[in-house]
Amino acid sequence: MSQSSVHFHRDIPKIPVGVLGATGTVGQRFIVLLCSHPWFVLKALGASSRSAGKPYKDAVRWKQTTPIPSGVSAMIVHDCVPEPFKDCNVVFSGLDSDVAGDIEASFRAAELAVFSNAKNYRRDPNVPLIVPLVNTIHLTILPQQQKLHIHPLTREPQPLLRGFIVTNANCSTTGVVIPLAALERAFGPLESLVITTMQAISGAGYPGVPSLDILDNVVPYISGEEEKIEWETLKILGGIIDEETEAIDGKKEKFKKFDMHTTSPLRVSAHCNRVPVIDGHTECVSVRFAKRPPPSPQQVREALAAYTSDAQTLGCPSAPTRTIIVHEEADRPQPRLDRYHQEGAGVNVGRVRQCPVFDIKFVVLSNNVSIGAATSSIINAEVAVLKGIIQF
Repeated sequence: MSQSSVHFHRDIPKIPVGVLGATGTVGQRFIVLLCSHPWFVLKALGASSRSAGKPYKDAVRWKQTTPIPSGVSAMIVHDCVPEPFKDCNVVFSGLDSDVAGDIEASFRAAELAVFSNAKNYRRDPNVPLIVPLVNTIHLTILPQQQKLHIHPLTREPQPLLRGFIVTNANCSTTGVVIPLAALERAFGPLESLVITTMQAISGAGYPGVPSLDILDNVVPYISGEEEKIEWETLKILGGIIDEETEAIDGKKEKFKKFDMHTTSPLRVSAHCNRVPVIDGHTECVSVRFAKRPPPSPQQVREALAAYTSDAQTLGCPSAPTRTIIVHEEADRPQPRLDRYHQEGAGVNVGRVRQCPVFDIKFVVLSNNVSIGAATSSIINAEVAVLKGIIQF
C-alpha cells in the first residue's frame, strides 16, 4: 500500500474480490497488490481452461520479484465463467484482449462489477475509461450503462442493478494524461501535444519482445500504441455532456455523452518506441496551450507539484501521497532510479522548460505495471467503493 490516507475508512467491511487472467503478468500483479489490501479479500481466481482445476502454484509461471503469497498458492484456479465468482463484489480483469470481450460481458450480465485492464470496452460510449488520478467523475455514466445494457447472448434489454464494466487506460496513456490534467486544471485547455514514448519491455507482457530484437536496440513501432494515446487522451481529458435525443415514441430523453474534447479541440501526435528497460515508461512531451500568453516553466512546475486527485481526497488506500513528483535535477526522472517511488502509484516529471516550437516541454516517467495497469484498476475500485457505486 502507498503512504496515502490508509487510516481513513476503517468501517469498510472486507470485500470479496476475484481476478480473471490470474496466471498472466497483469493478473500476478493484481494478486500481489490484493493480498496486502486493507479492504479487498481475494476469493476466486480465473484463467484459461488449461489452468482450471489446478492449484495456483501449479498453473502459473510466477514472474514477480516477490514469492507467490502463501494464501494464494493452494487456491484452485477456475474457468473464467461467472458461477465460481458469484460471491465476489468486484472482479479485476487482467485478461488478454483476444478473450476479454465476451468474458467480461458475461460477468457484467451476471451482475458483477468488472474493473478491466483490457482494451475491449475502452471505446464503448457507455463505458468509462478511468485514470483514477484524473477523471473519476466519468464514473457518473455507469447508471446509463446499466440502464441500457443488452444481454450478450439473448440480445434482449437487461437493465442491471450492480453489474458494470470500468476500464483503465493504456499504460503509456495513463502516465502522460496525469500531468496533462494538472496543466489543464491550472491553465485551461491544451491546444496541441506531441508525445514521444520510450516504453519498457514489460509493457508487451510475457514472454514479450524477443531478446534479439530488443537488446542493443530501439524498436520504433508498437502496434496500435500511437492510436491509443491519441484518442484515449481525448476521452480521458474530455468531460461528460448531456445530449438530448428523440426516442422512437417521439419523446425526448437526455443521455450522457463523453465530450472527447470537442468543446476545446485538442490535437495529439504520438511516436511510440520499445526500449531495453524492464519496467517504467519514459515520455517526452511538448505542449501548446490554448490561452495566451502561456505559463512559464516555473508556473508549470508549481502547478504539477500542487496537483491532487479525487483518489487522494477520498482517502483511497492505494493512491499516492503526491500525484506528481517534480524533479529539479537535469537528468531526472530515470526508470531505474524513480519507477518505484510511492510504489509506482504516482508519476515523476522533470526537465520542465520552454519549447521553441510549442510552449512547454517536459519528461514523464510512470511505472507501467503499477499505475499503468493493476494499480489503476484497484484505485478505480476503491473510488467506486467510497462513492457508494459498489454495493456490498
